[in-house]
Amino acid sequence: MTGDRTVHPLSRSIRVDRMARAQGDFTVTATAEECAALAADFGIPAIRDLVGRFQVAGSLENLKVTGTVEALVTQVCIVSLDPFEAPVSEPVEVLYTDGEIPTGHDAEDVEVPDPIVNGRIDFGILTAEFLAMGLDPYPRKPGVTFEGAEADPDDAPFAGLRVLQGDKD
Repeated sequence: MTGDRTVHPLSRSIRVDRMARAQGDFTVTATAEECAALAADFGIPAIRDLVGRFQVAGSLENLKVTGTVEALVTQVCIVSLDPFEAPVSEPVEVLYTDGEIPTGHDAEDVEVPDPIVNGRIDFGILTAEFLAMGLDPYPRKPGVTFEGAEADPDDAPFAGLRVLQGDKD
């Protein structure tokens, strides 16, 4: 299929030549619809107030993007299974290049920059990626602790063997 593209729920693609001239700040503020689509993609109940704030420095061929991604997310507690809200704040530092990207053993020795694709960087995708990295993979509602069940010696994995051994005595 020609022309088939994956559409990302949050996209803010900006031309690098405009960024390099501006050498400024870029802000991505997700709409309620974009937050709902990202929450569905991430498998969490909700995301709101998602904002990525970025500063750009460098040349047309090599850009450094720094900043933060912040949001309020609703996740499900792994202990109580209750939904709860938690803030996410993830620092961003990414290098982009229009030049050759090292591969093989060279890539292991250096920080590999992300490619500039078709002369553009998508700050929406960058925002979503860093939000995903900031999510707690094992969310626990504040104040909730896990208390394991007390082991009953009669229910132990080898309790049946003890019964058999008792018959032989």
